[in-house]
Amino acid sequence: MKKTLLIVSVLIVAVVSTACINNFAVRDLNNKAQMYMQKGDYAQAIERLKSSIDLDPSIYETHYNLAIAYTQAEDYLNASDEYQKALEIKPNEADVFYSLATSQNNLAIDIEQGRVRLNSEGELYKPKADEIDFSEEYKMSEKEQNYVAQYKDAAIKNYSKYLELKPKASDREEVEKQIESLEGKSSNPANEE
Repeated sequence: MKKTLLIVSVLIVAVVSTACINNFAVRDLNNKAQMYMQKGDYAQAIERLKSSIDLDPSIYETHYNLAIAYTQAEDYLNASDEYQKALEIKPNEADVFYSLATSQNNLAIDIEQGRVRLNSEGELYKPKADEIDFSEEYKMSEKEQNYVAQYKDAAIKNYSKYLELKPKASDREEVEKQIESLEGKSSNPANEE
């Protein structure tokens, strides 16, 4: 009995110690990422935050900060994924819905302009700058057009959810105009028939 109690005690201490070490490492990585973000070194911030997630994928702030770093780096494809992961952890964060919607809208624009394309497997990716020929007009495939429509629809849904969760938002009018724009409606009465 004493031997069993000793083994259980040792295991508990080991688990608690490991959790404390991971917690310290996560905080350290997140602090370093914040430092890199302030310097505008988003690539280094992204690497630190990804390492932090490898240690503990359950921390909302780490996913949200990684999404912000991707957004700052104009990598809306990865930003959208991380905003969604943040929402899986905290599903009613109004500002995340706003950020996700903005990211999805920007991603749709990037696809339309050829800055995000489909690879041979039919998956979206962001090509390197030297892989893109901007001298000729980019023509989207039907599948890319479908992605654009899906991301715009998702942006409308997420902007609407933001307004639902934050009914007195100071930027309500701007967000409503953005929704109208995505829906293809004119907010300028001179353009209406």
